[in-house]
Amino acid sequence: MNNLFLMVPKMETNDYVGFTFFVGCMAMMAASAFFFFSMNSFDRKWKTSILVSGLITFIAAVHYYYMRDYWASHHESPTFFRYVDWILTVPLMCVEFYLILKVAGATKNLLWTLIGASVVMLVTGYFGETVYKEQAALWGFISGAAYFYIVYLIMFGEAKALAVKAGGNVLNAHNMLVKFILIGWAIYPLGYMIGTADGQWYSFMGDIGVDMDVVYNIGDAINKIGFGLVVYSLAVSSTSSSEA
Repeated sequence: MNNLFLMVPKMETNDYVGFTFFVGCMAMMAASAFFFFSMNSFDRKWKTSILVSGLITFIAAVHYYYMRDYWASHHESPTFFRYVDWILTVPLMCVEFYLILKVAGATKNLLWTLIGASVVMLVTGYFGETVYKEQAALWGFISGAAYFYIVYLIMFGEAKALAVKAGGNVLNAHNMLVKFILIGWAIYPLGYMIGTADGQWYSFMGDIGVDMDVVYNIGDAINKIGFGLVVYSLAVSSTSSSEA
């Protein structure tokens, strides 16, 4: 037993970056348990949405467990683990839009369009942050273009039209999820610019005194847990309405 504890990487009490990894891991675990155990409280049509919410936070919790240990051992940003997490969880967040809009006739074409744009956004972001760091601004621009395409689809395009058609609780939930994409996801470009500021036109971002992992960790906790809570709220209100 003592050997087991010796294997756990030591984290300094003043390591605020490591603290955000630890809190992020525990918060994601707690959210996953909450979503999974609440599934049987809703109508069948909402169970898949709640399941996806739980999967998003569960996948993130597992990766945060490894990222926390990686940071404690090496004090380097666990970029690879983070992008593996995102390439799984961000498309699932796009799936949530499809699931709540199915009642208004959302098609799989919309689903794959959102997933495709999210994959382009993440892959190009990874290239700029790890493979072609000297061209980070260019790859960041491509990643940002994919992000704004997603924003267009959910704010003005097909997804918005479907939400308006559905109306009521679905429209309210859709509008709240849009705010997470528009405001919450805006945290990630900030972290990207902080982490790749050296030699880029936005080099001043490297002098603001905030670690990019702190920005990413806070963004993940807000967006992934908050996203799930919006879907949970929609399921609660819809189930209550059907029982009335």
